[in-house]
Amino acid sequence: MMYLLAPLLGWLVSGTLKFLINSLRYGKEARSRIGNGGFPSTHTTIITTVTFLIGFREGFDNPIFALGIAVCFIVIIDALGLRRAVGKHAEFLNQIGQVGIVGVQPRPLRESMGHTRMEVVGGICVGSSVAWVMSMIII
Repeated sequence: MMYLLAPLLGWLVSGTLKFLINSLRYGKEARSRIGNGGFPSTHTTIITTVTFLIGFREGFDNPIFALGIAVCFIVIIDALGLRRAVGKHAEFLNQIGQVGIVGVQPRPLRESMGHTRMEVVGGICVGSSVAWVMSMIII
């Protein structure tokens, strides 16, 4: 049961931290920044929480932990590469949309999709911390 609870707890902690940080940084604009992107990376936190909980509970030499690390790398590469590129494309398309093509004003695309390295590192730190606390509390 704890392994099913781990991603939910990681998501809750990361989402709460992200909202608090955005509230401090952007004030009333924080609500518009809810979603993908930002510090810490929630995707990274979720997978890191589960993976490190497996490591703390079952051992870091467990094959399932190694599989979890592989999935962590996939999530991190996606956050730093593909999703970041999607955000840059959205930024460019929004600039084109401001000029107006054929008189159509499209709804702006979300530009904050991917993560910086620091946001991913934050997700790793939050996820591993949540996993450590869970491993210490749950017997």
